[in-house]
Amino acid sequence: MVIAGVSLLAWVWLVAGQGGFWRTDVRLPARAPLERWPSVAVVVPARDEAGVLGTSLPSLLAQDYPGHAEVFLVDDGSTDGTGDLARALAERHGGLALTVTSPGEPPAGWTGKLWAVRHGIALAGERTGAEFLLLTDADIAHEPDSLRELTAAAVSADLDMVSLMARLRVETGWERLIVPAFVYFFAQLYPFRWINRAGSRTAAAAGGCVLIRASAVAAAGVPDSIRQSVIDDVALARAVKRSGGRIWLGLAERVDSVRPYPDLGELWRMVSRSAYAQLRHNPAVLLGTVLGLALIYLVPPVAAVGGAVAGAWPLCALGFAAWAVMTASYLPMLRYYGQRWWLAPTLPYTAALYLLMTVDSAVEHYRGRGAAWKGRTYARPDASL
Repeated sequence: MVIAGVSLLAWVWLVAGQGGFWRTDVRLPARAPLERWPSVAVVVPARDEAGVLGTSLPSLLAQDYPGHAEVFLVDDGSTDGTGDLARALAERHGGLALTVTSPGEPPAGWTGKLWAVRHGIALAGERTGAEFLLLTDADIAHEPDSLRELTAAAVSADLDMVSLMARLRVETGWERLIVPAFVYFFAQLYPFRWINRAGSRTAAAAGGCVLIRASAVAAAGVPDSIRQSVIDDVALARAVKRSGGRIWLGLAERVDSVRPYPDLGELWRMVSRSAYAQLRHNPAVLLGTVLGLALIYLVPPVAAVGGAVAGAWPLCALGFAAWAVMTASYLPMLRYYGQRWWLAPTLPYTAALYLLMTVDSAVEHYRGRGAAWKGRTYARPDASL
């Protein structure tokens, strides 16, 4: 009874006091027509992305942007012909100018993506002197007005960094079960309204779509200052905010990820590769996270069903109430992803999967295979310095 009561109180507090994390109405700030459109360099780090580049890159080249914009694709040691495909797509589709470059293998102490981003930013600065940089992943497709809307929002609201959480693919059964919950959990951990509030210490970004001022990049010393970060988008946001920059994060309407996750294994690797890094590789934090997930997500259905079976109706009522609050808080995210309402009560099952993914991430870390991505494995940040 006590545990079930604490779980219910936790849900009441989360829904009422955690920055309205469950709401899905945080979209781009109001945009005003610009008299002058700043120059933008689009930097795309890409490693073995031939499978998705045919959809994403043409969408960048087709950007309807009134100012000067160029695309810099940084081929990070691909073995599948990513660079050659990018050149062929540019010849076929035209549009914005494309430069394909390669930085070579990252030196010790750098993640591959951030080394590629560093190379792309430096080259863009030499070639264009762009005022803004759009850092976008190779699996992200943009509607033709995406760059224009992002830039107008940044200038109109005087923001140093604007990031959109791209709408992830939800076509397979596993994607429907796990993907909306991924964004829901992210927003619960980093409430968008707290991130966007001036003076708030909460900072996060969505690495698939980040528009940032070149001056903010210089002021924050990025990516050099975050060169070891596996969760680079959150590290980038923190660095920009610490340096005095104004950041903003919201849900996308016209920016989509085209990367498929056809089975549970692919989704499992997406989460587990960085879950323990999110917990700062700390066993005590891992234990607290596991207990917290169990209390918040697993206790309600266990209390509701177990109480009903045992005839302990007060326990059943507490569990059902907590489960109902949880379910109601998940419905807006399901609607955002165009999913059926009946998936909402399954959130405890999905949370159990995430709990197991987190534990697996820690196990893989201690086996020396943590934070593995496309043939590279990264040690703890302090292990190579």
